[in-house]
Amino acid sequence: MTLPKLLAPALALAGATLLLADHKKASGYERFVREIRHELVMLPYYGVFDHLAYKVDGYNVTLLGQVTRPTLKSSAEQVVRDIEGVQKVENKIEVLPLSPNDDRLRLALYRAIYGHSALNRYALQAIGPIHIIVKNGNVTLEGVVATESDKNIAGIQAKGVSGVFSVTSNLRVEKLPEK
Repeated sequence: MTLPKLLAPALALAGATLLLADHKKASGYERFVREIRHELVMLPYYGVFDHLAYKVDGYNVTLLGQVTRPTLKSSAEQVVRDIEGVQKVENKIEVLPLSPNDDRLRLALYRAIYGHSALNRYALQAIGPIHIIVKNGNVTLEGVVATESDKNIAGIQAKGVSGVFSVTSNLRVEKLPEK
C-alpha cells in the first residue's frame, strides 16, 4: 500500500452523505457539493471527537452529525450558508452533552484506538479518519479506514476501554480504484 492510498481517508469527510438528485451530471453542481465538504473539514475546531455529515437536495443542504462544542455547530451552518448557490441550510447537528466522564472516555478511546500498532498510522493525519463520538458512555465510531481488519481492530479496542457501555461501529472500508 502506498502512502497516497493511506492518506485517502483523510480526504473524505467521515460519513458524508450526498444526495445529488438529478443535478449529478452538472460539473458546477459537483463543484458545489465538493465545496460544502471542503468548508466543513476546514473548520478550525473540527476534530476526531466530532462527526459532521451532510445531505444535498438540489441547492438545499441539511447538516447532520454530533459535535462537542456548540460553536462548531453554528460555525458549520455559517460556512455552508456563505457558499455561493446555497438556498437553504437546515442544521440538525447535535451538540453532545457536557460530561467529565465522557471526556475521560474520549481520551481513553483515542489512546486505545490510535495507540494500537495497526492503527497508529491514522494518527499522523491532520484529522484522524476514525471519529470517536461519546454520548453518555455510549460510543459510536464514524469514518473511513483502509481495510476490514482496521475496522475490526478499532471496534475491539473501543470495546476494551473501561467505562464504555456500548460501541457502535459505523466505520466504512475505503474502496480503492480498480486497476
